[in-house]
Amino acid sequence: MIRKLSLKDNKQLMDYLLEEKAMNLFIIGDVENFGYDNDFQELWAEYTDSGNIKAVLLRYYHSYIVYAKETFDIQGFVAIIKQDAAFEVLSGKKELIEQFSTLIDVKMMKEMYFAACDNDHLLDKNIDRLTIQKATIDDVEAIFELRNQIEEFHITASSKESYKHTLATGTGRTYMIKEGDKVVSSASTTAENSHSVMVVGVSTHPAHRQKGYASLCMTALCQDIIDEGRTLCLFYDNPAAGAIYKRLGFKDIGKWFMYQA
Repeated sequence: MIRKLSLKDNKQLMDYLLEEKAMNLFIIGDVENFGYDNDFQELWAEYTDSGNIKAVLLRYYHSYIVYAKETFDIQGFVAIIKQDAAFEVLSGKKELIEQFSTLIDVKMMKEMYFAACDNDHLLDKNIDRLTIQKATIDDVEAIFELRNQIEEFHITASSKESYKHTLATGTGRTYMIKEGDKVVSSASTTAENSHSVMVVGVSTHPAHRQKGYASLCMTALCQDIIDEGRTLCLFYDNPAAGAIYKRLGFKDIGKWFMYQA
């Protein structure tokens, strides 16, 4: 049986998700930050006959995340997703998302490494913080001007809206380097929760690469998050980017799949 979740289900849901808290960072963060009563977010769970959760589906705007530890009602989740005429993204652990490959229409599939870091042993404690700024809502257009220059980024219709919401609610932050009024490098977080944060949007303008800017932004960001007692997680599919992250202390913990409509 699949049913929509509400606040009364929170403890059971969190107990289920925290058994694999890194992989469930997005769902945990969205539940902690936005709960069950917002029009941009919904959660469903499939239950066993004995009343235990066996699978979870989250909608955040028009993006969906699925999580399960065993076989689950894929057709039931597909039916929910297909009710959303503006569906954009389905993501989750590789072995789960692959099962949807013939059931939903998608234009692009992306496979990424999932990495995590929870200590500052490899971070440079002597970086020049004066070159690094923390973004505000006023910087959104400049940040997206940068992101639009990055070939690997796939900006969706709701990306900017979602990013503004993240900054406005304090569920994410961006550290950046500017030259004049242009953002030339940045690193952001999203889905911040009491256990961990997701690092996203690590980027440097093509004309300003090989200057160490991304490493500076990442070092400052990582140090602050670790000082707060939380774990950083991120995705990457570029070996060069992976090498940068591993020099900062990140280790691979799995693979993540994303289907984009």
